[in-house]
Amino acid sequence: MAAKESSGRAGRPRRFNLDAALSVGQAMFHERGYGAVGLAELTAQLDIRPPSFYAAFGSKAGFFERILTRYAETVLPLALILRPGRPVKEALNDLLEEAARTYTRNPKALGCLVLEASRATGAEEAAELARRVDQRRREDLRAFVHADHPDVADQVCDVMASTMSGLSACAREGWSEQRLLQVARTAAAGIGVLLEPQA
Repeated sequence: MAAKESSGRAGRPRRFNLDAALSVGQAMFHERGYGAVGLAELTAQLDIRPPSFYAAFGSKAGFFERILTRYAETVLPLALILRPGRPVKEALNDLLEEAARTYTRNPKALGCLVLEASRATGAEEAAELARRVDQRRREDLRAFVHADHPDVADQVCDVMASTMSGLSACAREGWSEQRLLQVARTAAAGIGVLLEPQA
């Protein structure tokens, strides 16, 4: 689906559908990786002229940053899952299970766009942008856990981060949803032990 420009009234610059453009770009980057998507191909798929692209996003990296932010807010949204006042164990279990499902939902876009981009080689600018988004999400996760379990917040967040990263990588390798769910539930059980009051 292209994000076609519309001519508007005479004498006015052509416009395009921003959300559609981000959707198209997200699909391309997620399926093939940042480095494999060239600017000429990108603007052709978006059905816009390069000047319109640069006016809207500044650069390919700027476009990718918008996509990463949109992805983080709409795919596996932490704000919805880690709601204040929600039991921590329940929320983290849901987060891991939903990650297992999300990372395997689209056969053309397996894994997590943010996590996979953060460890990509040959596209350091994109990897750094992804790491920033991931770091913000980790900080949000830590704040949620710390509110009720300050003594184990760092440890729990480390287990969550490594599990999410592993789920994403294994999804890219072709693991099934059911197999990832078993991993997610095993990790959640271990995290549940960490959250139990210590004698």
